[in-house]
Amino acid sequence: MFDKTQCGVSILLNVLLGTEVQERYSLLQQFTTDVFEVIFFKQAKGYLVLNERTISITNNTVVFISPFQKRQWKLEADGLDFTVLIFQEDFLNDFFADKLFTYRLLYFYQLDHPLYISQTSAGLQKACDTLQEIKAELVNSKPDSEHLVRSLLYYLLLKLNREYAQQHLLPLQKPGNNYAYQFKRLLEKHIGQKQRINEYAAALGISRITLNKAVKAQFNVTAAHMLKQRLVYEIKNLLVYANLSVAEIAHQLNFSEPNHLMRLFKAQTGQTTTEFLAGYQNGSSA
Repeated sequence: MFDKTQCGVSILLNVLLGTEVQERYSLLQQFTTDVFEVIFFKQAKGYLVLNERTISITNNTVVFISPFQKRQWKLEADGLDFTVLIFQEDFLNDFFADKLFTYRLLYFYQLDHPLYISQTSAGLQKACDTLQEIKAELVNSKPDSEHLVRSLLYYLLLKLNREYAQQHLLPLQKPGNNYAYQFKRLLEKHIGQKQRINEYAAALGISRITLNKAVKAQFNVTAAHMLKQRLVYEIKNLLVYANLSVAEIAHQLNFSEPNHLMRLFKAQTGQTTTEFLAGYQNGSSA
């Protein structure tokens, strides 16, 4: 996906036309990648199973996928027209000299809201025009191409972030500090080992109260809510894909006993783990 000869410059980002990768997005088997993907569908019909969440894919849909999310595409090949933006996290964070940039974007690592937006035909075409400008700079690079790519990419990702916030009624404001985003990053790295807010507050060198105020101000939810949602998300993935028992998952995630895991899961989802799995296997789990 990242070919230096094709891209012209040594950066781990690419823009791929659907005609170049259609086979990959028509495969029925489940797979993962280590990159971020933003897929712009001009014309499409079908759906995507992303971890345990099902997303309907229609015309003028933009889908956001974070690294290592398990996905299974079920798209009709006829009339399929799309463009893909892919990049690696280290590249993006280094590219913008901001180690928390991907965590500031509402649509990546999102647990409470859908991982897509709908656009008008004109809006999607404008985004695709920007992608084509990026691709032209990658393929036919000049001394200032990296700067142009940076500005075009920054513009596109922030425009998408604004549209995502508007469609899903999320606050979009300048952060007062980075604690909320640092907490979000730590959740991704340590959810398998740390399930207490105090542990994350200690890792950040702040009090639990300060952490909760920062998260509430930035995401309008409590730190405990974010932690529980991320933990349930991890439990669901292990239930569906790891072929582990509840006792084995509880041990892997450092619960003192399986009953504690099951109580958390029921409180957060309204389902037992057995009910969730049965719904997923019957195709009724969203």
